[in-house]
Amino acid sequence: MKKVTYTLDDETVERIRRAAQRDQRPKSSVVREAVARYATESERLSADEIREQLRILDAIAETPSTRSARAVDAELRRLAESRRSGWQRPDQRHP
Repeated sequence: MKKVTYTLDDETVERIRRAAQRDQRPKSSVVREAVARYATESERLSADEIREQLRILDAIAETPSTRSARAVDAELRRLAESRRSGWQRPDQRHP
């Protein structure tokens, strides 16, 4: 663990103190949990980002395939075989 110093307003400090007292745990634990929750929440995509990704997927789905079903099946078989055998980069394979 690392000890750090931050400047917080009085209301935030009081909220941390009350939460720590209520849960009977250290204030640093309350702050760590709050930061972890905030980080998780802020990493989520916004509604606009989700819509854009769905639009891109829809455009991809509408694009006709340029490969035959036979070629796709062969590639899927190769992928399944490589997963079962422990895939390695082609340039790192041992003979």
